[in-house]
Amino acid sequence: MKKLGKLLYLGLILLFLYFPIGALMVLSFNDGKSMNSWQGFSLRWYEEMLGNAEIMEALGNTLTIALWASIIATVVGVLGCLGLNAMSEKKRSFIMGLNNIPLLNADIVIGISIMLCFLLFGISLSYGTVLFAHITFCLPYVILSVMPKFKQLQNLTYEAALDLGATPVYAFFKVVLPEIMPGIVSGFLLSFTMSVDDFVITHFTRGAGINTLSTLIYSQVKVGVRPTLFALSTIIFAMVFFVLIIVNVLSSRSEKRGSTGMSNRRMVAILLILVVAMVGSIKFTFFGNPTPNNGELYVYCFGDYFDPELVQEFEEKTGYKVTVDYFDTNEEMYPVIKNNSVQYDVICASDYMIEKLLSEDLLAELNYDNIPNVVNITDNIKPFMEGFDPGMKHAIPFTWGTYGIMYNKNMITTEIDSWEDLWDKTYDGKIVMPNSLREGYMIAAKSLGYSINTTSEAEIQEMTDLLVSQKPLVYSFANDSARELMIGESAALAVVNSGEVIYSKDANDNLGFVIPKEGTEVWTDCWAIPKTVANKEAAEAWINFFLDGYVAEVNFEYLTYAIPNKEIQDLIEEPVLNPSEDVLKKSETLKNLGAQADSMYSRYWKEYKAK
Repeated sequence: MKKLGKLLYLGLILLFLYFPIGALMVLSFNDGKSMNSWQGFSLRWYEEMLGNAEIMEALGNTLTIALWASIIATVVGVLGCLGLNAMSEKKRSFIMGLNNIPLLNADIVIGISIMLCFLLFGISLSYGTVLFAHITFCLPYVILSVMPKFKQLQNLTYEAALDLGATPVYAFFKVVLPEIMPGIVSGFLLSFTMSVDDFVITHFTRGAGINTLSTLIYSQVKVGVRPTLFALSTIIFAMVFFVLIIVNVLSSRSEKRGSTGMSNRRMVAILLILVVAMVGSIKFTFFGNPTPNNGELYVYCFGDYFDPELVQEFEEKTGYKVTVDYFDTNEEMYPVIKNNSVQYDVICASDYMIEKLLSEDLLAELNYDNIPNVVNITDNIKPFMEGFDPGMKHAIPFTWGTYGIMYNKNMITTEIDSWEDLWDKTYDGKIVMPNSLREGYMIAAKSLGYSINTTSEAEIQEMTDLLVSQKPLVYSFANDSARELMIGESAALAVVNSGEVIYSKDANDNLGFVIPKEGTEVWTDCWAIPKTVANKEAAEAWINFFLDGYVAEVNFEYLTYAIPNKEIQDLIEEPVLNPSEDVLKKSETLKNLGAQADSMYSRYWKEYKAK
């Protein structure tokens, strides 16, 4: 019975660890995009992954940064251990204490500190700054792995080698190095693993166009992680699993021969390093590392917000070399543009952020002589543009949409046509609300008949009380994952933006969407040019390119978000992507409310989430 209990306990642990990985591997062979519906076996995501230059470049950056950071940290760490070994016990303990601080410190503190140091000394963030940061946080791991091996050394052996006529260098390589080699290999592999796995420090120290796998995945949160990254994760897991099998087989054979197996494991480690070096060489050969010049265009955009193949088409058409960098939220993008820590030529930002950047005089005025395709912009978006960029002098709409209620036809018992339906106790525990301050208060404001941009504290208090009264009915608070909850039929109602409608209906025919009769929020994501632009002509060429009818069609098929382009309106059959004038008259665009109002909203939102 005890043995059965142990096996059951072990089985549960393995299930907990490997079931998510197994699910990811299965989904990588799914022909559809959704994680909640199987649409047939396919290798399409593996094909797309291998043909996706962004993913391949991110993979190359991840491996080469990890490789060089590990090599340099290992060399410097071993030299440091040599010096520490020669110190007195008191000094050595003090230095080792300092070495351990980064191991205990939060990654975000290290990342921000290193970034501030670079900015303080006027060093532009780039591939080199990421590499330096990785060397810095890998070094303590090497010292921690190698130093115990020095303590185990018999100094008499080293001195005997010197007495027999060996030079200090020869004695080190023949006597000391073999003894400390296990620690060196462990330190190197630990550094490599930590570097590959890092996100936070890379996020704060990377420059334009520098993405690793972790930052690329993070940047895709706005529109959902694409299955091409499931395919890549599956390949990485399979490679690691294969290497572990080889190591264990070789170790087992060595033990049978009476050997420690260390030499075989070391051979596998060296082989792995060579493979990584080859991958890195391929990356630099085929992708290179961008260097700023007048022929380049630097784009800063939400992750996975346009078809990657369009970049190549733009380059072929215009001759400009494009470097695209990604962010997840407007708030992440704002300090980069404000502080000019990385120089970009064109950015994509939402309506309220465009207004904020304009208020701080951070955007350049557009030259419409270079943007003739501006005539393709639909008329229904222009009144909303006037609300934050009068005359469209600084921004051009790229995508737009509304917020509404997605419902499952088989799970509702009443007509859904109002925000008040989210307070219906019939759907207790079946409602998904947005995990977003402004969208949450937008729902309450429209329900009470207030403006979504109100700054009245009394009205904000009333909206908070209304949201608190609805909170017991909520199944989950989610933004991008709301569509997956609806596709998987985990909820009956969810607040989503209209850009998710086509994707969700393709995955589940039982889903519907309605814009409530009280009106809603109209959101607009725009192209704009920072005042610090280095290549304004190229930036305007980029904006003009995305206003082209053919390009808009390609991007609509890829993204399924509404694009306000006259040339493709006949393709947008879904009514919610083209709201009627009556709906738009009742709707508003979010405005930048200022620091004082933002602080007040944040205070009440925290009060709401705490209850």
